[in-house]
Formats: sequence, structure tokens, C-alpha cells
Amino acid sequence: MPPLRVKSVPVPRERLASPHDAAEHTNVELPNIAHDDSFRDVIKKISSYITEIIYAPASFEQLRTTSAGDELHSLVEYLSLEVTNPAIVNALLALRWHYSAMSDGRGLSDARANACEIVAWRFLTRLSEREVVDFCLYEIPDPSDKDTTSVDEECAVESENDERTALLGMIVAPSEASHQPDHLSDIRRGSMRRSQLFESVSKLTMSRHATEVEEDDPTTPFIHLNALEIAAIADAKRFLSQHIVQNIITGIWNGEIIFWDRLSANSKKKPRFYNHSTADPFSRLRVPKYLKAYEVAFFCGFLLLYYSVLIEQNRYAITPVEVSLYVWFAAFVYDEVSEYIDAGSVFYAADVWNVFDMAMIAIGLVYFILRCVGLYRKDYVLVDIAFDILALEALFMVPRVFSILSLSPYWGTLIPCLKAMGTDFLKFMVLVVVLYLGFLTTFSLVGRETFSFPHMAMIVSKIFFGASFVGFDVMHQIDPVFGPPLMFLFVTLSSILLMGSLTGMLSNSFSRVITHAREEYLYIYSVYVLEASTSNRLTHFYPPFNLLALVIFRPLRLFASGDTLRHGRIVLLRATHAPIVALIQTYEWVASKVTGNNTDSLHGPQQDYLKRHVFPPSNRPHSRYRPQMPSPRLNSTEMVNHQKQRTLVEDDVSDAPTDVEARIADLSAKIDRLTALVVALQPTESIESVRT
Repeated sequence: MPPLRVKSVPVPRERLASPHDAAEHTNVELPNIAHDDSFRDVIKKISSYITEIIYAPASFEQLRTTSAGDELHSLVEYLSLEVTNPAIVNALLALRWHYSAMSDGRGLSDARANACEIVAWRFLTRLSEREVVDFCLYEIPDPSDKDTTSVDEECAVESENDERTALLGMIVAPSEASHQPDHLSDIRRGSMRRSQLFESVSKLTMSRHATEVEEDDPTTPFIHLNALEIAAIADAKRFLSQHIVQNIITGIWNGEIIFWDRLSANSKKKPRFYNHSTADPFSRLRVPKYLKAYEVAFFCGFLLLYYSVLIEQNRYAITPVEVSLYVWFAAFVYDEVSEYIDAGSVFYAADVWNVFDMAMIAIGLVYFILRCVGLYRKDYVLVDIAFDILALEALFMVPRVFSILSLSPYWGTLIPCLKAMGTDFLKFMVLVVVLYLGFLTTFSLVGRETFSFPHMAMIVSKIFFGASFVGFDVMHQIDPVFGPPLMFLFVTLSSILLMGSLTGMLSNSFSRVITHAREEYLYIYSVYVLEASTSNRLTHFYPPFNLLALVIFRPLRLFASGDTLRHGRIVLLRATHAPIVALIQTYEWVASKVTGNNTDSLHGPQQDYLKRHVFPPSNRPHSRYRPQMPSPRLNSTEMVNHQKQRTLVEDDVSDAPTDVEARIADLSAKIDRLTALVVALQPTESIESVRT
């Protein structure tokens, strides 16, 4: 492996930046990243370079638009022209999370985290669309897998793990896994994911100067994670909100990019473009768009059964409709548990609608227990209480039916604002409760001969919610001496000071969040798409068909082999989901006839760009070329002609360009054409001199 060409001594944190420091850091040599360097080595080399060039605090916009980020341009150009390692984006996003999680009073860690995120998306803007897909969906391979001759074997998950490996599963020690049930170990893997990954990256960056070889590989928890999943874990919301990344997310949402192309026991997980002529039609069951459509239909049926049971309210026996509701509810619970195990707690908690699902499960379980106990004891008062508790289910079920609106930009942008305002409101209510309890205690003790404690609590509550006249009517009855001044003070604090402060605080909270609400919306949208599509489960049963798989195959796991179970699950899936697949195929056929399916909306026709294989540099004799990774990119002459102009206006703008940016882009395009014409008129020797 070639030596690491970076300075071995970082700048101490205590020393302030000076012009001499700037000149010293400008001469930092770029990291020598070979094509076959492991993910661990790539992280070490990039972290050493980022530590050297980012030596002073800087905001995200300063790094993006000012001279503070000049060294980042050099790194991006180097990665685009010289580096072919497929784990570049994965390493940058892992480092972004590492630096953002570090506590630094000066803000230096935040600057380094922003630098990693900027380099990650600027690197993607130098690539073709197919290359962007390859880099963003490249999964960290298992170092213990010796046979890495093909991309299939690098990205594949072992068939034994296809049915139970969590999306963000953590590698558990054999001693721990040997005596744990499968579902408990999966939940444990998901719940400890964030801390485990952070410890792994910390070991990598803190041990970059160590010469000894560690016994345990710190990159083990990153195995089988792609760059987009790491970005979601790292809260890299600016990266995920970029158009070039959202094109991939949208492609996965629409099923243009799939991870499973056929439903067979030997199929392997691998990102690929969907080809309707060769792919298995049952692979469309994993498309997030169709998953969401079926989810809405499932909740509509759930709501219909729910209304039927509540309208009938048979107190003396369980009706067939109520039995259907129990079956529907059991399928819903099992599907949520499977989703949690597949996605892990990190992804599962990122979706706000999963909170509604957990509340629905809790209410449903309480209703079922009280209903059964009431019927067994013939306690019909308890049965009525059970139906009243079931009525609370509508508070969460009705919004859950319309959760599909959150995937639209308008409604999806409002949800992060409401979450932030709700958080600030709960914090403010702590002060309100303290003042409320103080005045309630005083009024109750002063007027104890006239008003009881519950009556006084109701009066104080009415005053707090705006009925100030109630306080003025009873203040003399509370106490002739202390009642009026205390009531005037309480009305002033509650109606004027507290309510005015609350209104202003919520307004500021809304204004603060709405500026970044699009990033929050795209982050939630991206997490949902990744959660729905990148599961390592080969077979995914829609509810309520998942209960059939549970009842049939769970007992068979005690004595049947893994291959037999996988074949059986595939047969059952084909038999039960054939009507759903037929509807999907009909919809896609009609959509192709209506819209016209001449070109692929994601990667376009084949002649859009020329293919050029980038082989590893000749000075790396031991590097091994992987045919599918990466795809070709611009040659050196094109980069010389266009690179300087591209730095004037970056391609990393997430929203639509403004008028000034549009004019700059138009001027840059004209300069590109003029430069290309001048270079074309020059002799070859001049081009070679420019290239050097």
C-alpha cells in the first residue's frame, strides 16, 4: 500500500489561526487514495487531510462561497480526476457524522463536518448519472469475504441472512448471539446502531497515527450500508436535499432503481436499473410507491372495520366484524414489528407517522384486554370503558389514513414546522405549569372557606384560557383584601405576558424552521424511501398476508432447513400477492401508454454521454479494477476546459436558481464554449502544456 502523504502532526486546537498557518496549510499534499484501499484506510486518509486544511471555525456558507473552502476545491478535483475508490462518498459522510457529533466549543468540528458534506456532493456533481447511482448505493463490503471478484458478491447479503438481517443491523459478538433469540438480537442491533457507528468512526480517526494493527476492525458496523443510509444516520440533510441525490431517491421511489430483480432463493441484493423485460414482476412489490399506496388502502379497510365495530357496539358478544378487526389489528402489529426490526430504531424513529402507529397499537391492546376481561367477568361497565378507549383510536387512525399527504412538498414542509413549534410549546408550558400551581395553591388556601379545591382549579383554568371576567367576578369572594390584587396579577401574567410571549415564541420558531423546512421534508421523505426499499429481506408480505407467513413458517423453523423455508415463503408470496402484482402491472402498462415510455426518466437514453472506463493509475501496480465501479467520467482535456469556470457557479445548489445565478450560469456557459473553441484552435503541444 502506498505511504500516506500527509503531515503527521495536526495543528493544536489551542493555537489561533494566523497568516503563517494559512500558508502552511495551503501546502498540504492531497491524500494518496488507491483504488483498492479499504473503507478503513480511506477514512483515515481523508480525515487526516480534512484536519490539516480546516484549521479555523467556519460556517457552511463560508466554506461553500468564500476562500475558506479553497482547499476543498482542490480535494474535489483530485477525487474526480485521480481517485476511483468506490467508498469515497461513504467515507466522507461517515466523517461528517463523526465531526458533527464531537463537542467543540470553537466550532472547529462543525466546520470539518460541513467540509465533508460539501466535498461529498460536489464530488457527485462531477459524475454522470449512472456513476452517481453507483457511488451513492455502493455498500461497504465484508472484509472477511475473500471472494470479491464480482459486484454481485461484494454487494450481496448471504442467503441465510436474507430473511432476518436488519437494514441497520449491528454485528453482535458470537458469544452474545449464540443465546439470543433472532428477533431480540435484531432489535438490539437496531437500537444500539447510532452509538456503535460513532464509536467505530472515533476509533478510526483517533488511531490514524498508530502503527499497531487493531484486533477488531472498527468499520465492522458499516458493512452492507450504502452512502445514502450513512447520510440518513448522520443527519446529512443538506446532502440528501441536493437535486443530484434526490434524483436517486425519486428513482427508488418510482421503482426505476431496484435492489431485488427477481424472487428466487438464489437472488442477491444489488442496486440496478429496472428492466421490465427481464426483471421478475414480483420485484415490484418492493417499490416504495406501491408500498405506500397499499398502506393507504390497508388503513382505509382498517378504518372501515373500526367504524363498523363502534357503531354496532355489541356489549354481550364478539361479532364477526370485530373478529375481522382483531385480525386486521394483529397484521398491523406484526408488520410494524417487522418494519422496526428491518429498519432499526434510527430509521424507525425518523418517521413521525411511526409515532402514530405506536399510539394505535397501545390503544388497541388496552381495548382488547379490557374487552376480554369485561366479557369474561360479565362486567359490562368495563366493556363500555373498553369501547370508549377504542374511540380514542380515531385520533391517530384518521390522520394515518391521510399520511400520504406528507409526501407532497406543501404538506411535508409543514410537518417539520409543527414538530418544532410543538417542542417549543412543551418547553414553555413548564413555566406556565409552575405559575399555575403557585397561584392555584394561593387561591385555594386564601378562599378555602368559600371554594373547594376542584372548584378553584376550574376557575383558575378558565382564567388562564382567556375567561378573565370569571376572575374579576369571584375575586372579592375569594378574599376581600388579598383577592383583588392577586387576581389582577394573575390575569396580567396569564392573559398578557405569558400568552403574548408564547405567541411571539411560536412565531419565531415557525420562521426559523420554515427556512430549512424543505431540507427536513426531503430528509423524512428520503428516510421513508430507504426504509421501504433497502431491506435485506428477500420476501416481504403485505398485511394481512403476513399473518399467514407467521402462522405457517414460524413453527417450521424448528425443524425445516433454511432453503426449504425460503422456497416455501416464495411460493406463498407468489400465491397470495398475484392479484396485487397484476394491478401493478396493469397500472404500469396504462401509465406507459399514457405518458410514453421512450426514455428512462432517471438515466435517459444510452447515447446521452460517452462511456470511458477509468482504470487505476499505472503507478499502483497492486490495485485491482472493478468493471462496474465506477463508471466513466470526463477526461482530462474536458476537465481543463471546464473546471475553472465550474468553480464560479457551483452545481450544488439544492433549490431552483435565482435570476443572478441564472445569469452567471449563462455567462459561464458562454465562457465554456469560447474556451473550448480557443483550445480546439491551439496545437496539441499547447494542450499538453496546459495539462501539466
